[in-house]
Parts: sequence; structure tokens; C-alpha cells
Amino acid sequence: MACPASSVCDRRRQNEQAVAEAVATSIPIVFANAGDPVGQGFIRSLPHPGGNITGVAFDASPDITAKQAQLLIEAVPRASRLAVLWNPTSAFLHSYWSAIKAAASALRVNLQSLEVQDPKEFERAFDAMTREHADGLLVLSDTFATFYRARLAELAAKHRLPAIYGHNQYTEAGGLMSYGPSLSDAYGRAAAFVDKILKGTKPAELPVEQPTKFELIINLKTAKTLGLEIPPTLLARADEVIE
Repeated sequence: MACPASSVCDRRRQNEQAVAEAVATSIPIVFANAGDPVGQGFIRSLPHPGGNITGVAFDASPDITAKQAQLLIEAVPRASRLAVLWNPTSAFLHSYWSAIKAAASALRVNLQSLEVQDPKEFERAFDAMTREHADGLLVLSDTFATFYRARLAELAAKHRLPAIYGHNQYTEAGGLMSYGPSLSDAYGRAAAFVDKILKGTKPAELPVEQPTKFELIINLKTAKTLGLEIPPTLLARADEVIE
């Protein structure tokens, strides 16, 4: 469940953890898209979750940010400056920001970091992107950003900024592009965990899995709104094209 602001997210995560720990003493729990199950305290480690909780983590390797930036640059070949919008209160996003910084030189782009943890800061952030002449936007996805995906897509269109996001919920909400783990695949794999547990396997014996299927989705309707011509070679590689 998403939440409207980081402080609310933090409280909700604490409540979810407390409820999960209480329930899991007697009932096995399988999660399908936990962003950072270790950091959130649900499990001890991915290989050895311990306790009565396991499932599929939705957190991909931080290196995925370089791939996302590369795809955005393919869509906007003139891009030399990318804005990166992210929530600094999401602990795992710090490693994602570090990864894209490390890749910037090889990608031949300059980065503009925009830390946002409250929806009231969105307008300020997009105004800053415009002032600094950003050619594109990379949104580092977490619960907070996903909750406001439609607003982010709206502001990107308003400021005529081609943007790429972390999964299909953003493109379905009007975002230009997304590249990241497949939500449907994660849910299917979580069902396999449930099947094993029902057949007698203990959750503690089932290592938490990480994403294995990734999807590139392009929203052509948004591209047309931005006056952007998506290269045919990029369209051919898309797993889904929204028209």
C-alpha cells in the first residue's frame, strides 16, 4: 500500500512490520513486491530469511539506474543533462543514486539531483529542472513516488520533460517510459512460494528471490504529447507499447 508522504510512509512501514511480526508467529507470510525486506526488518537476509516470512523482493540491483538512463538517452539522443528525482528517506535509494552517479561519465551526461520527500516539493523540483535545462528525467522509484505517479507524469508533460520510471504503473498513469521488474511476474512467483508452503516447506527454508524478468514499456501517446519521435529500434525492443 502506498502512502502520501515520507513521514506517513515511515509510520506505515513500522506498523506493517509490527503487524507482520505478530501475525507471522503463527501464520506464514509471503510478500510479492517488498522493496527492501531486509531494511524494513521483515527478514534477516535474502538467502536466510528466518522466521515465518519470505517471498519475492521487488528491489532490483542499483545498476538498473544506468540501464534506465541509457534507454532514456536512446529516446532523446540530444540529452546531455538528466534530472534525477528521488526520496532521500528511502534507505535503499541512496545506493541507486550512487550507481547512477558512477555511470554518468560513461553515459556522457551531467546529473541534477532533486531530493523530494513531500508532494508539496514537486513543483519546486520541476521548476529547478527547467531552470537547469534538464533534457530528461529519471525517477528513482519507491512507495512514495509510486503513489504520486500520475502527478509526476502530469508535471513531466507540463514541463515537456521526457522521463523514465521504474515499472509499468508509471506508464499506465501517463509516464513516457518505464524499465524495471515485472509486477505480474513477481506475483506469479509469489504464488509458487505459497504452493511450496502449503505442501509443507517452512518459509525459513525458502530464500527470498529477486527480480529476474524486466520490462521496457513505452507510452506512445505521451511521446506524441511531448513531440518526441521514439526511434524504431527502441520500439522494437519494448515489451509493451501503449498507444
